[in-house]
Amino acid sequence: MIYKKPERLRAGDTVAIVSPSWGGPSCFSLVYENGLKTLRGLGLKIKEYPSARRDAGFLRENPKFRAGDINAAFSDPEVKAIVASIGGDDSVRLLPFLDKRVIAGNPKILMGYSDTTALHVFLNTQGLASFYGPSVMAGLSQAKSLPADFLEHIHKMLFEPEAAYVYAPYKEYSEGYPDWGKAENVGKVNPPRANDGWHWLQGAGTASGELFGGCLEVLEMLKATDFWPSRDFWKGKIFFLETSEDKPPLWYIGQVLRNYGMLGVFENINGLIFSRPMRYSSEEKEKLEQTLLRLIAKEFGRPDLPVVANFDIGHTDPQLIMPLGIRAELNPSAKSVRLVENWLS
Repeated sequence: MIYKKPERLRAGDTVAIVSPSWGGPSCFSLVYENGLKTLRGLGLKIKEYPSARRDAGFLRENPKFRAGDINAAFSDPEVKAIVASIGGDDSVRLLPFLDKRVIAGNPKILMGYSDTTALHVFLNTQGLASFYGPSVMAGLSQAKSLPADFLEHIHKMLFEPEAAYVYAPYKEYSEGYPDWGKAENVGKVNPPRANDGWHWLQGAGTASGELFGGCLEVLEMLKATDFWPSRDFWKGKIFFLETSEDKPPLWYIGQVLRNYGMLGVFENINGLIFSRPMRYSSEEKEKLEQTLLRLIAKEFGRPDLPVVANFDIGHTDPQLIMPLGIRAELNPSAKSVRLVENWLS
């Protein structure tokens, strides 16, 4: 499939802010406003849609209301990009209310992670590229506490597309944030740790394919629904997975991976990228990687499949932005992950 690419951002463009899941801004307004400040610092104008600051209880009870903001933002000619305020746990309930015609006819940058996975899957199956990356409250709000190359990466991915892009691991990372209920913690991250880089687990040569993926637990909510991709969708994909702050146990991850195997995913994809899991000890990370190898190489007979773990996506900061629908290349021998086509028009 050839995916429709949204236009690049330029200084002065307008970005829509929506709350497609949890109403975090209504609970921690200072954290939210600090994230808006980061976007303004990139030269962007902000347009807050009604869901952005609505009460969290109201939003939970009204998925159709939240979906209405998504439809409106895609149809609004003033809006060039849409950024989620934060994640949550029920964006899947928006999907029946999304307007396929409006969204498919107006490709725009959509950025967010975690529960925003549901929206990314929806866009991807409608033939649109989208951007798995930081949200307003989680990532953008803390930008000044993170290494300078994080904001440089965001600017590159949203404003400066090229024919190719080589990813690089960040030198350090943080897990979570100090108490958002205290004003002095706004924009801060928990103490950073040294990053030992990506872990190349198996594979040789070079593999390429269109990026697709998201949060492992959110993807589970989509399975067997009308919004889950067909079996032939997976052919040639570079599949990426990340885990949430809930720290799913290893046995659960193993069962999820086995399910993907039974769905024929591992026999069809060209590569797998797995995140640096949040709140796992070094021993647990090692066991997770052993689980990946056992399931993929032994149980489902793909010892040739390139697999890289401990990748800088998802619930640890800073994140790398992954554009779904854009071709990427994995080279285990060169320990390289790169985009091999322009990701914006």
